[in-house]
Amino acid sequence: MRSFLFVPGDSARKFEKARGGNADALIIDLEDSVSVEAKETARIATRTMLETARTAQKWFVRVNALDTGMTLSDLAAVMPLRPDGIVLPKCAGAADVEKLASYLDAFEAASGLEHGSTRIVAVATETAESIFGLSGYKNASPRLWGLMWGAEDLAASLGATENSTDGVYSEPFRLARNLCLMGAAAAGVVAIDTVCTTIGDLAYVEAEANAARRDGFAAKAVIHPSHVDPVNAAFTPKPDEVAWAQRVIAAFADDPQAGVVKIDGKMIDKPHERAARKIMAMVNRAAAA
Repeated sequence: MRSFLFVPGDSARKFEKARGGNADALIIDLEDSVSVEAKETARIATRTMLETARTAQKWFVRVNALDTGMTLSDLAAVMPLRPDGIVLPKCAGAADVEKLASYLDAFEAASGLEHGSTRIVAVATETAESIFGLSGYKNASPRLWGLMWGAEDLAASLGATENSTDGVYSEPFRLARNLCLMGAAAAGVVAIDTVCTTIGDLAYVEAEANAARRDGFAAKAVIHPSHVDPVNAAFTPKPDEVAWAQRVIAAFADDPQAGVVKIDGKMIDKPHERAARKIMAMVNRAAAA
């Protein structure tokens, strides 16, 4: 999965458009895009969305945060319809993932679903507290698929008047981005870049997505359908990257005891092999999508 497109949980029209598009995954949102008064209506609408015929596209549901008292009601509404995953907003750390995982254990059992089949994506930088938990996600749960960073809620938590100037994130938000990337790598899960809020400039979206890919992110959240194609392109390895990765992996396979191999006159060592395997993992995710 390269692109995660947010869809309001109370908008059947936007869902229909999104499910026919190129996003690898949809995040049907019961949190920020739905007012408190409309939560129950959105749960009913989201159930209807999840009842429609499935394709290869994955469908996640963003529930309300654990401290709202609404998480269990959200899960009770959607889990019988087998979402592919749950997005947990305002996740403070591994303990929150563990709590959600225990809820999913119970809902899967009650709904006759395969144990562990529901993935978790944690939005892991939305509060000041959450920044200090980014190093602790390793072994939080086998369900944890990815860590996503976000800048909008973090600005509110910090009391910041803005999070960027001329399209460049200021230092607190760059710190959150970088720590999320490193925390995901340490935990062995996918790092997911935040949404681009510049709607009409696709060249800017492309540049932001390419920068995220360059730095090590493997996917990106999206808030507008027009952003999906540039994001998918950025997170799909280019043919020359794939060819290089295949040659590196083959060279070490031919000589399993080697610590270093020579390709095109260059010395290639084990870190290069690990990088090559990450490229092929991205290829496999893109193919599955």
